Amino acid sequence: MTKPRPSAIALACILNGTVMSLGWAKDASPPRSVAGMSTSDWAVETVVDELDYPWDIEASGQRIFVTEAAGNVVVVQDGQMRRYPLQTSSGISREGGGGLLGMALAKQFETSGVAYFYHTYRTGGGLLNKVIEASFDGNSWRETRTLLEEIPGHRLYNGGRLAIGPDGNLYVTTGWIEDGDLPQDRESLAGKVLRITPQGEVPADNPFPGSYVYSFGHRNPQGLAWDRDGKMFVAEHGQSAHDEINHIRPGLNFGWPLIDGDEQLEGMETAYLHSSSDTWAPSGIAFWGNELLVATLVGRGIYVLDERARDLKSIYASGDRFRDVLPLGDDLYAITTNRSPRGEGPSDDQLIKLSPKL
Repeated sequence: MTKPRPSAIALACILNGTVMSLGWAKDASPPRSVAGMSTSDWAVETVVDELDYPWDIEASGQRIFVTEAAGNVVVVQDGQMRRYPLQTSSGISREGGGGLLGMALAKQFETSGVAYFYHTYRTGGGLLNKVIEASFDGNSWRETRTLLEEIPGHRLYNGGRLAIGPDGNLYVTTGWIEDGDLPQDRESLAGKVLRITPQGEVPADNPFPGSYVYSFGHRNPQGLAWDRDGKMFVAEHGQSAHDEINHIRPGLNFGWPLIDGDEQLEGMETAYLHSSSDTWAPSGIAFWGNELLVATLVGRGIYVLDERARDLKSIYASGDRFRDVLPLGDDLYAITTNRSPRGEGPSDDQLIKLSPKL
């Protein structure tokens, strides 16, 4: 899920125990523009380590929440961490890039304990994904209902990001599962951005009546965020290259697998921004003020969108693969996922805090 964006007003809400877990916030702003910053401009602190394939970061009150693909929710407070297994009606299938992925905290999480999760599960027919509601009572996480199930799954391509939009609905990214027909098939939930109510229903004003599909023609979108004007952006992995940042509008076709990069085809959207022959492997994204931050895996760093150059610029690199990024107050939090979905690389990961050197 994309992130709290606290301004001075929003930070006061955090200190008063109000959750800021939406993917948008109108007045959020960093202490300085990050566009001109580089690795040496940040003071770096390891908040916790020994994380196991972390995937999403959220915050509420004085706590930070991190999902781990194996099925745990890590709660971090005052530099200490506790790991809680998420109890689900369908077993969480931790295979490749699948498992417990995206998370979104309900608006009143501090009082209700309600959150939403996206996870992979296995049936006799193979891997699938679902969106569930769950509750945290301070001692355990437990599923309370299934909102949407039988989303096509894959060992590598599951999408997996959740966010609550400015309209209060849940937005969900799904992967193409390596089937070129499904992203263009509006009857399939694969290769899409979905929009559902917090009760699991189809919103009456969705672009296709009776359908959860909000936009289609996506490959493997893993980032989701809104700017101050309510414009929605998604980051997605390309096929070896041509990773994309796209401006999402309801009902539009973003072309995969028929076009990518600068290619054009009638009735399809050309990428807002793409990596050309390079590969970023973008995952979580977040707006900090007017600046879009992108956590990258293959790019091994945190980047900012340079709209004038229509490119991404590195603002922090440590040699780690970054899965998600969370602006919170005057600081930036990020999680590493150094082991690839194919099992390559080290298995220990960290939650770090980046503080601008003023």
